[in-house]
Amino acid sequence: MHSDHNSFVPFVPNVVSSPSSSSGFIPFDTIDGQNAEVSEEVLDHEEEGALDTTNELEEEPQHNNTLRKSTRKTTAPVWHKDYYLGTGATAQKHQYPISSHMDFSQLSQQHKHFSLAVTNLQDPLSYHEAVKEECWRQAMREEKTALEINNTWDVVDAPPGKKLVGSKWVYKTKLLDDGSIERRKARVVAKGFTQVYGVDFLDTFSPVVKINTVKTLLAVASVKNWELSQMDVSNAYLNGELEEEVYMKLPPGMEIPGKACKLKKSLYGLKQAERQWYARLTDALIRFGFNQSFSDYSLFTKKTSQGITIILVYVDDIILSGDDQDMIQEAKDFLSKEFKVRDLGKLKYFLGLEIARSSAGISVTQRKYCLDLLIDTGFLSSKPSKTPSDMKTRLSQFNDEESEDPYEYKSLVGRLSYLTTTRPDISYSVQQLCQFQAQPKKSHLKASHRILMYLKNSPGQGLFFASNTDFTLTGYSDSDWGACPDTRRSITGYCTFLGDSLITWKAKKQAIVSKSSSEAEYRALSQLSCEIQWITQLLKDLNVEYQGPATVFCDNKSTIHMAENPVFHERTKHIEIDYHVIRERVKSKLISLKYVCTDRNLADIFTKGLSAHRFKWILFKLGVYDIYSPACGGLSTGMGHSALKQSKEEEEEEESSNGQEFKAEEEEEDEELRLG
Repeated sequence: MHSDHNSFVPFVPNVVSSPSSSSGFIPFDTIDGQNAEVSEEVLDHEEEGALDTTNELEEEPQHNNTLRKSTRKTTAPVWHKDYYLGTGATAQKHQYPISSHMDFSQLSQQHKHFSLAVTNLQDPLSYHEAVKEECWRQAMREEKTALEINNTWDVVDAPPGKKLVGSKWVYKTKLLDDGSIERRKARVVAKGFTQVYGVDFLDTFSPVVKINTVKTLLAVASVKNWELSQMDVSNAYLNGELEEEVYMKLPPGMEIPGKACKLKKSLYGLKQAERQWYARLTDALIRFGFNQSFSDYSLFTKKTSQGITIILVYVDDIILSGDDQDMIQEAKDFLSKEFKVRDLGKLKYFLGLEIARSSAGISVTQRKYCLDLLIDTGFLSSKPSKTPSDMKTRLSQFNDEESEDPYEYKSLVGRLSYLTTTRPDISYSVQQLCQFQAQPKKSHLKASHRILMYLKNSPGQGLFFASNTDFTLTGYSDSDWGACPDTRRSITGYCTFLGDSLITWKAKKQAIVSKSSSEAEYRALSQLSCEIQWITQLLKDLNVEYQGPATVFCDNKSTIHMAENPVFHERTKHIEIDYHVIRERVKSKLISLKYVCTDRNLADIFTKGLSAHRFKWILFKLGVYDIYSPACGGLSTGMGHSALKQSKEEEEEEESSNGQEFKAEEEEEDEELRLG
């Protein structure tokens, strides 16, 4: 082994003076070239007895040639927590750093601090982790005090033969709207999965606010410039009375041998706890004068001469909005008297949704949720993909090997399903994966990995609710006839807009096989009409002056003809129920059907895989926006489905000039997929 000038090579004393070594030293681990000849010469002299080096070797000190490895514990600098590392020395380790897809320059200083604070949240996952830090020990002491004040349980002897419900601690950090820590919350949670029906619980159903209701409220609040604030109820479930006899193990850190808790009030984790809390909260709000909506039972409104006050409830998280500021403050004061609540200020973080607001509108993303998903799955440094699915691949249940770890697939699909709350771009791909959770194959796991690679490309992408739009209701409907290769069932896809704001969408496989493409389109149109009916009623509850009918676009002329004309024949007599649903809504002027060519049907993204060019074009028209993108240069005035009104000549000219470029991109993507 030859050494250069910059490397370190250990030496040992040479016992023979050689003409080839004027310095008197020979490399210890070098036996080739000239040094090899010297070594042979030494061996020859030793064999001849010309040299006796025994005493000389004993006198020479022994050298340790092993380099000592430092045992010092190294940690990253504290200031690193305020940045996404991906430049300089760090970027050299990763070919695709996350910093290439994240940028905070478009954010205000306050929201930048909030975003970084949310990203750096690391809550303990167990009692043994939390007990090491004083802040969490204090949070557990506060929880214990609250349980004692509320007289939640009695400590009794564990009843013989009675199965005890387990318990654990759950930890959560609550932030204010400026990113500072409001408090650290520790909860005692019952392991409700060990409860037995008929013994520990009976009725369990309790409504929570629909996520589509939240998005609709945000779209309305953006246009009407309503205030959005958030409140948190401390120990919400302790306000519900428990009717059944339930015994629970004492929480970690509070154990007493031979003792158990006999619960007197509801506790987090019990199957019936949420139902008891919801009944208690509903009764209080109705007494205060709020009306419960029939469109969403977790929506409460109160109308006065000065305006409207709106409350949305998701377990112990509450959103308040409206244009009656006095009534909003009265509602906050009332809730503070009835329950122990905390005012978290402006709505910033709700159910994993990061909400940013400016004069242009409201942005809603799941950036932290997406980054956590990429980190947990090991795809944070993966090569990004331009689309979430391959347009040439149809997933099937057959002709493939089963996945080695079905749990990994099920867990991943479940997390991706919640990510579709603000990501319509992955709805179709996730819908395809959800069909195979019983027996996932290797090809299905590979398809889920492609979605993760696509998410790496834009982790901060989400919805944008513009403030300079109106309240016209528009829908797009589409279907992919016989798309499932296993059952030959069709895929339904639709989306709805309130002005330029995308509020609802769906990608779902139809329940039965359709005999024609017209029938498949008709069933999709029927589901969209039901969605519009619900949105119309919800807008009335939100005091929005909506004037119909809603415009619904469909790319099948036969379907439109069947909906607008009372004609029955052999191809439509077996879909009579869906036929009457559409006919009644067209006749009552709830919806107005119009034809749109397939190339301009925005619902196409919910029924099939698309090329990179068409996929990107539809996303732009849907109004999907990424405020964290490094390429973000402000909102485009042409963004949104209303921009489809541009002349066909301008569009053809644009496609002609960019056609070669997009064709080259598609060919490059196909080549990458072919190479795996």
